Amino acid sequence: MLQGNLSRVTEFILAGLTDKPELQLPLFLLFLGIYVVTVVGNLGMIILILFSSQLHTPMYYFLCSLSFVDLCQSTVITPKMLENFLARQNIISYPECMTQFYFFVTFAIAECHMLAVMAYDRYVAICNALLYNVVMSSQVCSWMIFGVFNIALIGATIHTVCMLRVHFCKDNIINHYFCDFSPLLELSCSSTFTNEVVSLCFSFFNVFIPTLMILSSYIFIIASILRIKSTEGRSKAFSTCSSHISAVSIFFGSIAFMYLQPSSVSSMDQGKVSSVFYTIVVPMLNPLIYSLRNKDVKVALNKFLKRKFFL
Repeated sequence: MLQGNLSRVTEFILAGLTDKPELQLPLFLLFLGIYVVTVVGNLGMIILILFSSQLHTPMYYFLCSLSFVDLCQSTVITPKMLENFLARQNIISYPECMTQFYFFVTFAIAECHMLAVMAYDRYVAICNALLYNVVMSSQVCSWMIFGVFNIALIGATIHTVCMLRVHFCKDNIINHYFCDFSPLLELSCSSTFTNEVVSLCFSFFNVFIPTLMILSSYIFIIASILRIKSTEGRSKAFSTCSSHISAVSIFFGSIAFMYLQPSSVSSMDQGKVSSVFYTIVVPMLNPLIYSLRNKDVKVALNKFLKRKFFL
């Protein structure tokens, strides 16, 4: 009898950001604008890096990969969200939900490790400048990027397989605007112990270790910058890291606010706002941060535009 009930949930209803009808259209227009900026910004960054020879350095190869991750992360979440703003009932089928969950986890893990790899790149550039071209060779960079995506795919596969073993037979209303880990487990009518243990282990490996790596890198970077005697030298060294520091602060700050607060209905509603930052806003901000605060990108963009439109 129980098994019969377990097989009945074939679709979920996403509660969304708000249940107020008068806010649906304004929010649709807002997030449509954000998504357009995200696609243009990240796709533009990828094209600029690929076609500008002066940006063919390890730092920008990693930035190109980060832009790809941000573009994909936003695309996994935002189009369905936009569709739901216009629909009467925010329905997502079980296969669609699990697919969205898989790719969301993939790109979330990839972003964490990519930011850590970029921190290591800045550490080598500032603390071991003479050996930079040797340590961060094109082959090493390729393997690091390959490793990041492999870790992400393996982690997402394990997470999703564990989620597929969960039975949903209570409510089918997900208190979120996409298929996230915690809101899905709240609907479970079977044991979630395995999922929680896997999540704890993966949080340590995919959040704590990259965070520790980033903090360690910047401790050595700051110590190295402080040893530079000239003010101009310090300013130049710090400017190479400022964009990355901004991106890391926004991404990990929003994740910390989302997952390191007490579990309750109110915190889940607050968590939706935090989720908006790292799933939708951060992918939009990253290319803006790296383009507006990076002289090399500005110069490359001017040259690229002149070459394409004025010659």
